Amino acid sequence: MAVQEPGILDLIRDALSDAQDLIRSEVALAKTELRQEVSRLRIGVAAFAAAALAAIVGVVMLLTTAAWAIAEGFGWPVWAGFGIVCLLTFIGAIALFYIGRRHFAARQPMPLTVETMKETRTWMRARTF
Repeated sequence: MAVQEPGILDLIRDALSDAQDLIRSEVALAKTELRQEVSRLRIGVAAFAAAALAAIVGVVMLLTTAAWAIAEGFGWPVWAGFGIVCLLTFIGAIALFYIGRRHFAARQPMPLTVETMKETRTWMRARTF
């Protein structure tokens, strides 16, 4: 009995089948890795959120301590110490607001992307008209 060698169509069919299996495996691996990354990121975000909350509580306690210290140190009423701390906090917040506004106002978002999109639009108009 003679063994029949596979024809070119059989080889192509097998190669396509192997490529499909490989692609399916790669997609499955990517899905698994993506789930792991999302899980890891979720834990990291939760940790950062907890740290931010703890920092906010710490700052509030520090400001409360400073207000009491001002009131006790100068022999003023407690409301005066809290008023001074509140005023200083608002001044700092306003300064940070203006710094942030100036930072965002000075920047054009995604300048390279906007420029290349304009060039592409110009090129497409030149081709179509």
